[in-house]
This record gives sequence, C-alpha cells and structure tokens, in this order.
Amino acid sequence: MERGIFLYGEEHLTVGKALAICAGEIAGDLSVEARAKVVKSQQTVEEIVAKGKAVYGINTGFGPLCTTLISEEKTRLLQENILKSHSVGVGESVPDDISKLMLILKMNSLAQGYSGIAETTLDRIKWHIDNDIIPVVPSQGSVGASGDLAPLSHLFLPLIGLGEVMENGKKYDTLSVLHKHGLAPLELGPKEGLALINGTQFILAYAVKVVDRLHNCLDHADLIGAMMVEALLGSSKPFRPELHELRPFKGNQHVAARMTALLSDSEVMTSHANCTRVQDPYSLRCIPQVHGASRNAWLHLKELVEIELNSVTDNPVIFDVDLTISGGNFHGQPLAMALDYACLAASEIGNISDRRIYLSLEGTVDNVPKLLMKETGINSGFMIPQYTTAALASENKGLCFPASADSIPTSLGQEDHVSMGSIGGRKAYQVIGNVEKILGIELLCAAQALDFHRPLKSSKIIGEMHDLVIKQVTHATVDRVFALDIEKTINIVKEGALLSVVRQEENYSTLKTNHHELFEVY
Repeated sequence: MERGIFLYGEEHLTVGKALAICAGEIAGDLSVEARAKVVKSQQTVEEIVAKGKAVYGINTGFGPLCTTLISEEKTRLLQENILKSHSVGVGESVPDDISKLMLILKMNSLAQGYSGIAETTLDRIKWHIDNDIIPVVPSQGSVGASGDLAPLSHLFLPLIGLGEVMENGKKYDTLSVLHKHGLAPLELGPKEGLALINGTQFILAYAVKVVDRLHNCLDHADLIGAMMVEALLGSSKPFRPELHELRPFKGNQHVAARMTALLSDSEVMTSHANCTRVQDPYSLRCIPQVHGASRNAWLHLKELVEIELNSVTDNPVIFDVDLTISGGNFHGQPLAMALDYACLAASEIGNISDRRIYLSLEGTVDNVPKLLMKETGINSGFMIPQYTTAALASENKGLCFPASADSIPTSLGQEDHVSMGSIGGRKAYQVIGNVEKILGIELLCAAQALDFHRPLKSSKIIGEMHDLVIKQVTHATVDRVFALDIEKTINIVKEGALLSVVRQEENYSTLKTNHHELFEVY
C-alpha cells in the first residue's frame, strides 16, 4: 500500500501528521509551487546582498553584533561560522524521534518561502528525513528565545559535514556517512545559517510529543480510573450528565460521559446499588473534574502547537527586497507557558492516580482485602508499589515549577527576555514518563482488586481490559518480585494496549462523546 504524501509548506500540518511523517507512515515532499517560492526568496536575499543594504543576519553580525556590516565576499563564511559558534549544547542527546521531528518541523517552516533558504539545502534536509539519518542533538543549552539556537545548530552541523548522525541505531561521524552515500557537505549561502538555527523547533518537537504522550495518559487515566471505581464499589452518580450540564467544561463533560459508558451494565456496580455509603472520596468522585481539567489544558496546548506547526519562526523574515522584518517570531513564550500548564496537568493525573492506589489498599471496601491480599503479615501485599507512586508523584511536583517564570538576559542584553520553553518541554516530557509509570501501577492494583469480586462480571469494556491485563500479570496470593509485574503494566500503558480494546468497533462507538473529535490527535 502506497504511503500518503504531505506537501511541506503548503498543506496544514497537524500533530498526527507530523508524527506520521516521523514514523515513516507518510512521506513529506516539496511541490513545484513550493520550490518556486523558496527559489524566489533566496533570489531576494542575493539581491539584498548585491545592493549592500544592511539587513540583519544577511550581511550583518548576529545578536549584539547586529551593527557590524559584513562584506559580500564574507557573507557565506558568516553562515558557516554561525553553525559552528552556536553549537554549544551539552548533556545527553535528545531521543532520535525528537531530533527527526525537529528536521520535519523546520522543513515545513522553511518551505513556506520567507526564509531565504536554498532549494538544495531543503533537499538535503529532506534526504536526512527520508533516509532516517538523524543528527545527534544535545538536550541542554537553549533558553527558548532567539530560537532554539544551540540545539538547532547541532541539528544542522551535518549539512556542512560536521557533527554526528545516527544511522540504523548507531552513531557515526557525519563526513563518513556523507561519503558512504556519495554526498558532499553543502556550502551555505547568505542568511541560510541564521534561517536554520532561528526558530522554535526544539520546543515544538517536544510539544508535539507531549501532546501525543499526554493524550495517551489521559485516555488511560479514564480507563484505569473506571476500573478502580468498579473495583472499589464507587458510585456512578457523580458522572451523570445532568450534573455536568450545570458546569459545562468540555473536558469534564467528555470524561464524565466516558466514565458512564465504561461502567454501564456492570454486575459489580449493580451489586451495591442499595448500599449505605453516602459519597466516595474525591479521587473517585471527582474524576471528571480532575481528569477533565487536565484534558482542557491538553486541548489548549494542542491548539497552540498546531498554530506553531504552520508558522514561520525564523528571523529576519523576507517578504521582498524592500521589506525584511527583524521581529520576534522566534520567541518561544506562546509554547513555553502552555507547556508549563501541560506539565502541571500531567502531574495532577499522576497525583490523583496515586490517591486511588492508596485508597485501594485500605481494606474498607467489601470483598477487597487490606493491601489487596488475603493473607498479610508474612506478606506485605501491594503496600510497597504505592511507595513508588508516592515517590514519582512527589518528583513530579518538584518538576512543576514553571520554567517560563524565569528569564536570564543573554547576548550582552540584546536578548534580554527569554522563554525557557526548551526547559519546560523537557520537564513536561519527563513528568509524563513518570505518570505512565504511576498509571501502570494503578492498573496492576485495579486488576488485582477486581479479582476479588468474581464471579460477578464487570462491564463489557472493563471486563475485556481486565482480561488483557491478567493474561500478562496473574493474581498475586503471596509476595513476589512485583517489579516484574509493574514493568508489564507500565508497558501496557506506554504502548496504548488498553486502547486496542476501546478501538473495537462496538466499544469505540459506545465511548464516543459530544466532544470526542475535539479531544483526539489527528
């Protein structure tokens, strides 16, 4: 089956499409029309250089050196030097898919024809994407304004034959890989170096991954939360639509409707219909309000990310010979603040999940023993997995300080307010990784708790999810090395395995809500 084609610089790029290009499910290409715009923009830059009129970044120095005029014969050397001098990143390398996303996102921005980039340079970037020859990019060194200068410099060192690349999972010196493929380093023209490294593609790549991974966590939080409500004999009344019509936040309504659908036709739920309990603890009763608030934060980030995916964020922006604007489209603040919000939203999903785990251990629910094991004393049961989730939830709280609240002047005061969005993106990514682990442990506890209600049947969807879990993790009657079970349930969450149950045609239609499309990644 032939892959679909996405046209860089012309079509509307979404999170889903960016991820599909990264995964090789869609091929990116440049149309004749896009190439014509790119060529015209490059010709405009060449004309500016020939006229000798000072235009920032084309024939001047950078940052505080913006008043230093560069001669025509040295403008090309200037572009090579900027890649070298700005390649100052430190720390561990970013994951290969982040680096590849950076290439894809920069490609889409440059292909719009406002950057003065050469067609040959775009073709070389496309070659890296298409052949999975991915530059090695250090994770630290960007302050998120004047673009992600350091990481983008490392990203594009291979264009001039420098730096390192990953090919087939191994790291190589760039020149050796270029020679193997019969290619030579490029010679950058005026403005090209600056066009390559000015932009928000490091922040944006992390934001794309945050949108995707947080979405997976939100979906699993609802599914696992419903399992826990059923296992702990919680009430489904707090999820009724009448209640949420009185406070109609879209995220809340979406979650409440999903919870109602997940718990319907459950023998376990019916078994305690006439119990004397008045109300449940907040971690059960307030799932729509807490999960829903995090979904609202996710939606805000997704909307901003999709604007940024289709924006031009380098500097200066070339309109024509007489109009070049040295502005601030490279400033990461729009994404930085939203990433901090998403980081908090993710942390709260882990926080309430940890509370549900603790609740499941108390032994106050009919049929569900203390510590989720009938014979304790010699056995600690599921006591200690909750220590792990408590540690992870606490670690997340420490990571939630907003990176965008800080700014440190750089570039001798020329760049006197920066976004720190690069740090916010990495922190949000780290928090989501911790949340996946917390949810995996909640899934383990929920499956164990549900076992005690047999032979009563769960709702159809929860029953199918429970079956999927117990095929990998059997019921524990005595202590064992729970780390092995935890690893399996974490992988179930990370790989989206529960969603395979949900996506079955009958189940999928059941869980569709009025806001379903709004909260999907396309």
